[in-house]
Amino acid sequence: MTKNLWTRDELLIALNLYYKFPYGQFHTNNPVIIEVAEKLQRTPSALVMKLCNFGSLDPRHQLRGVQGLKGISKADRQIWQEFEDNWTELALESEEKLQVLLGVINEQQEDFTRHDFSENIKTENEAIRKVRIGQNFFRKTILALYNYRCCITGNPIPLLLTASHILPWSQFPEQRLNPHNGLCLARTHDTAFDRGLISFDEDLRLIIGHEIEKKAQDQGSETLELNFINYRGKTLNVPDRFSPDLDFLNYHRYHIFQG
Repeated sequence: MTKNLWTRDELLIALNLYYKFPYGQFHTNNPVIIEVAEKLQRTPSALVMKLCNFGSLDPRHQLRGVQGLKGISKADRQIWQEFEDNWTELALESEEKLQVLLGVINEQQEDFTRHDFSENIKTENEAIRKVRIGQNFFRKTILALYNYRCCITGNPIPLLLTASHILPWSQFPEQRLNPHNGLCLARTHDTAFDRGLISFDEDLRLIIGHEIEKKAQDQGSETLELNFINYRGKTLNVPDRFSPDLDFLNYHRYHIFQG
């Protein structure tokens, strides 16, 4: 009997889901897994097994002794390594494949680049489309990694959470979609982190910049006390997978943080 081997596109879609769901949601009752499996013409069990196999390739899970199933393939390892080597290209490609599969976007995108548009407009629109697709992947991945909670305060309301970049988005395009370059922060803390008003030390403890410290002291601001001062020295809640890159945090502390 011929094996129903997974294609590269199918593996990209499965790995995309792997990044977006906490490990505990890899089960056959997950509605997204059910829908994607149906459209791939595979069983939910087969898709879950593929996600678990990817888990065995994840260094963080390897440290915890997570074992994949024996069916892990050379293709699984190759697509995993492709992602690790080129987050920007593969994250975008996998997100596009998933959205086409689910009917979120049309594969040909004809309406986006009508033939009477100038080449400059078409190029600009295509760039905007790719940025939005990439942002969608990054946000969903980061929020899932941190279990939909701010890594400082524990705020659990998704509408109030932001997928923050450690290395600035505009300066490091090659790291824009890398989960190791992300933190899940409440919006106020995202802005403070982005502007260098807060950062993390080498032990991942929150450090507060001079501006917040001074205004909290001079003005007796309850808001600053509640949102920042009370969390000084608190250790960042590190996710089970794709923990923040320490070199990225060092860059933020030395080049962005206004101590």
